[in-house]
Amino acid sequence: MKQAIFSSLFVFLLLTITGCTQKNEGAIFNGKDLSNWEFVVEDNAVPAEQVYQVEKGVIRVMGEPLGYMYTREKYRNFVLELEYRWADGESNSGVFVLIEEPMNPFPKGIECQLAAGKAGDFVLLGGADMNEYVLPEGVTERPRFPVIDKQHPSNEKPAGEWNKMRISVNEGIVEVHVNGLLQNRGTSEVKEGHIGLQSEGKEIQFKNVILNKL
Repeated sequence: MKQAIFSSLFVFLLLTITGCTQKNEGAIFNGKDLSNWEFVVEDNAVPAEQVYQVEKGVIRVMGEPLGYMYTREKYRNFVLELEYRWADGESNSGVFVLIEEPMNPFPKGIECQLAAGKAGDFVLLGGADMNEYVLPEGVTERPRFPVIDKQHPSNEKPAGEWNKMRISVNEGIVEVHVNGLLQNRGTSEVKEGHIGLQSEGKEIQFKNVILNKL
């Protein structure tokens, strides 16, 4: 009797663990495909699969045409960790958070900048805002892409080497760490949104994309 109860309990725990594992793997990137993502290509110039690909557990974003891939789900209160590198020389890209409205070719949301030398800047896209943004002195009209500069000089690694980025979003407070250094912190009135990876410039690669909810 005890053996039967133990066996039943073991099977239940195994099924529970397996179910949780599958759910976590599919939360943002399962390492195999991009089935949990939607895609934007500027002017729908080419099929999305020409721009966004997976190869041996690495997401390859070609950089041209301009666009972005974004999660089907919206997320609130999370830590996103990932590694990125330039495949063919330094270029431009970004990680988007708190995407309110997907639009072509830029969404309404906050870009955590990855452009070479500027990783950690915030760029406010599509009319998005953060409390810390103020118009530069002498400027009377809000720019199309307002920027909140990172706090420290660039601490990025050379092209071809992997960089680590950690982005936390907690009730609209966004913090960005680049290679372990806190580079920026800002506050948004928006608390929830999609997450995106940008195509702009040359090929950029992402791996170990992990999202944990707070």
